[in-house]
Amino acid sequence: MGTRADSAAATRAALLRAAGSLLDEGGPSAVTLRDVGTRAGVSRGAPYGHFPDKDHLLSQLVVDGWMRLADSLADIRGAGGPGSGQLEAALMALLDLARRQPHLYALMWVAPTGDPQAILVAAGRSQDIFLDIVAEVVGRDEARKYGAMLMSSAHGIASMALSGHVAAPKWNASPQELIVMLVDSMPHAARDSVRSDPDGHEGELGT
Repeated sequence: MGTRADSAAATRAALLRAAGSLLDEGGPSAVTLRDVGTRAGVSRGAPYGHFPDKDHLLSQLVVDGWMRLADSLADIRGAGGPGSGQLEAALMALLDLARRQPHLYALMWVAPTGDPQAILVAAGRSQDIFLDIVAEVVGRDEARKYGAMLMSSAHGIASMALSGHVAAPKWNASPQELIVMLVDSMPHAARDSVRSDPDGHEGELGT
């Protein structure tokens, strides 16, 4: 038989799954502690035993989002291969997250509330791994400067695509093609360029 701690952990996990589903379906306004409890199949008061308010619940979803992104980036880093290929895959992972979970993605880029320190730690883990990938292409000394440019550019591409402003008929370029262009613009990117077909990535934003 499970312990009380096991039961509490299972309830917390169920609450987070329910909150994530509600967020995906209707955005932050669709997430209330009462509805989360109902979706999770627990008592009305159970969510308050784990999260003092909605902001803390959403903060945990944001933390989890950054940690999953960090895990994806770590997998890309660990797989090895040419630096430019790793960089392209890392930026595509950001696009994929925006496409699959646009409401969560949007929350990940606003000023943190609820538990800001936990969010900063989780985001920092993703960014540190991303900088390691960037350093493989431009060198350690230039990684932060180019990393900031790449991350902000990819975020802009994802955000514009989600709002329909990077439609292929308008610009004659898909978000995936723009990511490839970003990577190709990096110093030394051509030295190890092994390009994946941008059309081969599952799904496209803004098309």
